[in-house]
Amino acid sequence: MASLNLGYWVQSYSMSNQVSSISKSFPLPRSLPFNPLTTQSSSTLKKVNFTSLPSITSVLTKEDIVKEEEQDPQKSSFDFNSYMLQKASAVNQALESAVSLRDPVKIHEAMRYSLLAGGKRVRPVLCLAACALVGGRESMAMPAACAVEMIHTMSLIHDDLPCMDNDDLRRGKPTNHKVFGEDIAVLAGDALLAFAFEHIAVSTVGVSPSRIVRAIGELAKAIGGEGLVAGQVVDIISEGLTDVGLDHLEFIHVHKTAALLEAAVVLGAIVGGGCDEEVEKLRKFARCIGLLFQVVDDILDVTKSSKELGKTAGKDLVADKVTYPKLMGIQKSKEFAEKLKTDAIELLQGFDPAKAAPLIALANYIAYRQN
Repeated sequence: MASLNLGYWVQSYSMSNQVSSISKSFPLPRSLPFNPLTTQSSSTLKKVNFTSLPSITSVLTKEDIVKEEEQDPQKSSFDFNSYMLQKASAVNQALESAVSLRDPVKIHEAMRYSLLAGGKRVRPVLCLAACALVGGRESMAMPAACAVEMIHTMSLIHDDLPCMDNDDLRRGKPTNHKVFGEDIAVLAGDALLAFAFEHIAVSTVGVSPSRIVRAIGELAKAIGGEGLVAGQVVDIISEGLTDVGLDHLEFIHVHKTAALLEAAVVLGAIVGGGCDEEVEKLRKFARCIGLLFQVVDDILDVTKSSKELGKTAGKDLVADKVTYPKLMGIQKSKEFAEKLKTDAIELLQGFDPAKAAPLIALANYIAYRQN
């Protein structure tokens, strides 16, 4: 578990009072009527007014956090580090068991190489936390949590291929195709994608068949031509464009990044027995933190080194990709991240505070992570 870098998270609601004056011109992420697949011009996109925004730092330093904790050590009794270590360990054990080394050995070696390479396990932990929030047991959501991580790993394997981002480093290790070759890497991703759905279908226990089917449908939609793939396609065809606006960029990241984080939370709520109102409230929460994850990722890509990130830094700039810092600048991107975090936490009001504590802490962690 040494790969978990949890030293930079902050306590719940640590900056919520500082952002009350942020302009409401930062909208909640949404399913966009705007379709960049057919509309490339940004001349008709909604403009966002940032002139009235105060200066707020969203990616804090370690020193800032230590100072804040010293000032208010009793702010929260929830031990986020211990929670993440325990949940990530449980997820790792479940993944290890689910994808065992068997014939044909080569493909399973490739699947396990990337799936068990470490990582923060944010998506599966979100799934488990959402399940607990609505009254479910961890065992009910573990297959879904593992499935989300399998699909996330598939997306990373395929992202790194020469025909996509052409990356040599992932989680501090050579990328899958560098170790096993492009052909096996493609197939390893395909196998993880297929097995994710099989795993939910055959390994979920204590959940009604109707909820299992609903969860499978939710996950399929999140990663298909109206979800993750849509975001990937628009991201690819947007490289080098000079007339891309914020709505266009939001479409990319709501689909490419936020969709799978949203699915993780929604799946947890569904298999945990949540009512429709709870599921939809958690969907909105997840969409905020999903977009937040990408905004912070864009910031880190231009402010951190490859060693700090465990992957190639500055690759978006080299590929001339559209990012939030490119359109808004780093400071305004940080302000937007802070607003998304605050909106996400507000959406958890009305739930049991003790059960919501992990999701609040995860929102903070996503906002303040350093890699």
